[in-house]
Amino acid sequence: MKKTSSCFILLGLLALDACKTKDYPWESPSYTAVPLVAVNVAKSAFPTVSTANTAFFNLNDPNLANAEFEYTLTWEGFGKAEVGSIEVYLGFNRAETSPPAYPIVISQPGGQYPDRIPYPVPSRVGTGDKLYATVTQFPTTFTLTAGQMAAFAGENLTGVRQNDYFLFKFIVNHTDGRRIVGFQENVCDETRGEIGDCRTGVRFRRP
Repeated sequence: MKKTSSCFILLGLLALDACKTKDYPWESPSYTAVPLVAVNVAKSAFPTVSTANTAFFNLNDPNLANAEFEYTLTWEGFGKAEVGSIEVYLGFNRAETSPPAYPIVISQPGGQYPDRIPYPVPSRVGTGDKLYATVTQFPTTFTLTAGQMAAFAGENLTGVRQNDYFLFKFIVNHTDGRRIVGFQENVCDETRGEIGDCRTGVRFRRP
């Protein structure tokens, strides 16, 4: 009986496969590279952690316009994908209704990652974001002042408020022609140490 049952099951599976009329994207997966960011935390006006991919400007700084934010951009393809270029977009954002707490709380156990995402996800390029650069050489380091970012985004630093922020977002162009315009939170959630960094930014705060 066992052999007969197995044969019927096998014949049934073959019949189902023969009746298949549609192909689904998930049946033929492809691999993407992801952007990687390293923020220079030494330039942050207030203490931060490297795994949060964020830094801070001090709103009380009389030389605020010259305060610097710096990060290095590269990528990882895991031997499955190659990157030709990364488009870097910059936008200015008002504070969320419930911004992350400060000082940054580190998750336990582990003591490595922030317990909350520093910026909203998923992080997709929107109408308020402007193309800042297209990078073809990696790694590339960006060093910008608050004044430079404000001028690029069309904002006036005198109107910036607590927890407003500048945010860099990335679009990855593969050498095979694919253009990855967004990554979900299961790719770039800082609280879980995910495999990619789909954005990085700098917030305005007061002591």
